[in-house]
Amino acid sequence: MTVTLLGASEIRRLAAELDVTPTKKLGQNFVVDANTVRKIVQAARVQPGERVVEVGPGLGSLTLAILEAGAAVTAVEIDHRLAARLEQTALEHGVDPEMLTVVDADALRITELPGDPAVLVANLPYNVSVPVLLHFLENFSYLRRGVVMVQAEVAERIAAKPGSKIYGAPSVKAAWYGDWRLAGTVSRQVFWPVPNVDSLLVAFDRALEPRGTEEERRRTFSIVDAAFNQRRKMLRQALSGLFGSSAAASEILIAAGVAPTARGEDLTVDDYQRIAQHAK
Repeated sequence: MTVTLLGASEIRRLAAELDVTPTKKLGQNFVVDANTVRKIVQAARVQPGERVVEVGPGLGSLTLAILEAGAAVTAVEIDHRLAARLEQTALEHGVDPEMLTVVDADALRITELPGDPAVLVANLPYNVSVPVLLHFLENFSYLRRGVVMVQAEVAERIAAKPGSKIYGAPSVKAAWYGDWRLAGTVSRQVFWPVPNVDSLLVAFDRALEPRGTEEERRRTFSIVDAAFNQRRKMLRQALSGLFGSSAAASEILIAAGVAPTARGEDLTVDDYQRIAQHAK
C-alpha cells in the first residue's frame, strides 16, 4: 500500500477526537502542511530501510512522511493520548504495522530505543529542544545524523561558531558530538496553531570517532557551563570558582594553550577539551 499523509482538516479532526488542545506548556504546534514534512525528511537524507527515531510525533504528520520515504520509525511521545492513537492513524494511512514502534515515554528519561535507530528527525518544542538533543546524543551512540525543527534562535545558537554573540554553552556541547549546520527555514503558517516565533531546521552529522571518555565529557561540560555563566568575564575569573582561584585557573589555561584573558565565546570545543584534560 502507498502511505498517505495527513491534511489540515484531518489533523483538526483527530485533535477534536482525542480532545487535544495544543498547549504552550508542552510547546505543541502541529505541522499541517505535507510539503513541509517532506522537506524535513529530505533534509535528513532519510533512506528506505533505515530506522529513524522521532521525538514528539504528535498526531503523526512527520511520522507518516518518514514512513512514506520507506524508513521504519521509533516514535517517542510523552502525551499518552497521542501515543495511543498513532499506530491506528498509521494503519489508516497505509503503513505496515511492523514499520512503526511507539514508545509512550518522556524523551528526557528514556535510555533505550527499540531498533537502534541511526537517524533522528523531530519537531521539538523550544523549551526542551536542547536538553532532548544532548540527552539523545549522550545516550544513543548509534545515532549518526539528524534534522530537528526548533525555534529559530535556538537553531542559530546550536549551530553558532566561536566568536559570535550567540555562541554559548549549547553550541559547544552540541559540537562535542559532531558538526552542525542550519538546514532550512519553516514558515509560521504551516503550523496549527500559528506560533509567535519563527522556526528553522538544524542538522547534524556525528563525528566518526567518539571525542573522549564520559568522564572527560562531564568535566568539559562543567568547564563550559562555568565559562558561560559569567561570559563577560575573562576565563581566569570565570573559572576561578571551579579551579579554586584565578591563579590556579590561569595555570591550567596556560598549560592547555589558552590565554587566561580570553572569554568563553572565543574557545572551540577542542580548547575546552584541552582545559579539561589539564584540569585532572
